[in-house]
Amino acid sequence: MAGGRALGRRFGWLWAAYAVSAYGSGFGFGALPLIAVLVLHSGPTQVAALAAAGRAVGAVVAVPLGPWMEFRRKRPVMMAMDLTRFAALMSIPAAFALGRLSFAQLLVVSVVAAAADIAFKAAGGAYLKALVPSEDLLVANGRFESTTWTATVVGPPLGGAAIGVFGPVTTVVADAVSYLLSALGIRAIGGTEPRTARTGAPRLRAGDLLEGWRYILAHRTLRPLFFNAIVVNGLIMASEPLLAVLLLDRLGFAPWQYGLVFAVPCVGGLVGSRLAHRLAARFGQHKVMLTAGALRACWPVGLAFVGPGVPGMVLIVAVQFGLVTCCGLFNPVLATYRLDHTDPDRVARTLSAWSVSSSAAIAALTAVWGLLAAVTGPRTAIAIAGVLLLSTPLLLPRHGRTSPQESADQAPRERRTLA
Repeated sequence: MAGGRALGRRFGWLWAAYAVSAYGSGFGFGALPLIAVLVLHSGPTQVAALAAAGRAVGAVVAVPLGPWMEFRRKRPVMMAMDLTRFAALMSIPAAFALGRLSFAQLLVVSVVAAAADIAFKAAGGAYLKALVPSEDLLVANGRFESTTWTATVVGPPLGGAAIGVFGPVTTVVADAVSYLLSALGIRAIGGTEPRTARTGAPRLRAGDLLEGWRYILAHRTLRPLFFNAIVVNGLIMASEPLLAVLLLDRLGFAPWQYGLVFAVPCVGGLVGSRLAHRLAARFGQHKVMLTAGALRACWPVGLAFVGPGVPGMVLIVAVQFGLVTCCGLFNPVLATYRLDHTDPDRVARTLSAWSVSSSAAIAALTAVWGLLAAVTGPRTAIAIAGVLLLSTPLLLPRHGRTSPQESADQAPRERRTLA
């Protein structure tokens, strides 16, 4: 079976490092909003501002990191970003123990973590493209995706229970330690890593900062996928802090219930990610992206109807199961398509530009939805986001092939037949 293909010892260490940080993040799911609500007694506007400001400033800080890391070895960059996140997160339990924890500190930690996350993903994507043969990229991305959803199934309920027993910063400590272990796992990969050859000027130029966006916007299929991804992710994530306020404050959900209703549906993400390689091999990557991308937009509007108690929990589980199944199928195919259609000397800049744009869009929409929730209430704001998501399939590309002119304009690369 293709999904069981051996990808080598070095990929095994990379996967292990990814897994430990994914499980740490799952265990610490929603840690900063939870601390803001339960410890600092923040309202919906502050919780939304926490998510928005962290992503927005983090995206700005990360803009020069893409071109900076393009022609450097990626493993040291990945380890540095893991250690940065470890240090930032560990400052929270330290301040809490001293009675000095503040909303401002949560904002700073959110910014640092967001910038480091963008840089890590860009470096990791470029490193994966160099490490794994092109024909195995979808298998590798499928394994990362299935690990993410498995960690999300297991982590949040355990994290919610740990908060109830050991206190609100417990999951932050676990998340921080997971990044330290990830850095050690990446170091254990070993082997040599050649630098990407620079074809232009040796110094970082202003134009390098925009190269990733130029590449995306010039690509016939990446361009609509880019706009679809940032709008969908932005609207889904803008609703997350509002949903936390609605469930934890307005509807009286306990932390373990909050974790449970988002963990159980992630079995669907595991199913979707395991099916991605098979379905792409049978129907083509483009058709899978188009179908799964359209279906994932149909679910979030259902969250506007959530109520208290068991019926509310059942509704969230059903809606989230449908959403994450589609996301679990869509995400690894999109990640593979991006790597296949990006030149080796542009991967870090392209992925960085993509992540920066996504974070900026999430930040902007989160801020807007926080203000909207202050005027209309969290439930109405969630409903508006869900209705707008229904129109996002219009942004998906109708054709998966690039035009002959585009092929001539762009540097030669191996292309995978999509249909």
